[in-house]
Amino acid sequence: MLHLLYILAFTVLAVIAVANLIRNLIMFSFDRDGLRSGGGNQGGYGYLSSNRQVAPHPELLDSTGKFIKEPLLVMRSINVEDARQQLDALYESSPGHKSEKSEEA
Repeated sequence: MLHLLYILAFTVLAVIAVANLIRNLIMFSFDRDGLRSGGGNQGGYGYLSSNRQVAPHPELLDSTGKFIKEPLLVMRSINVEDARQQLDALYESSPGHKSEKSEEA
């Protein structure tokens, strides 16, 4: 009898979780469609008023206060030897690094 109670409880929890998932997906799709068309609120939250202005994050703005149009992270590829040399130079210049010559003396 206890097994049936566990199965019933977990079934109810699973149904609630799936219903919540579906409801959230529908709400996000409505928010996304509203932001694409230019309507809706700036923050994408349905429970806030649509005339509320959301300030952008300061890292997304340049020194004049305009949005940055360049990528925020630019990665360049380097070969393994160059990376090893740069890491060795950082390690040797660190304040806690003792050189091998001072350890031998």
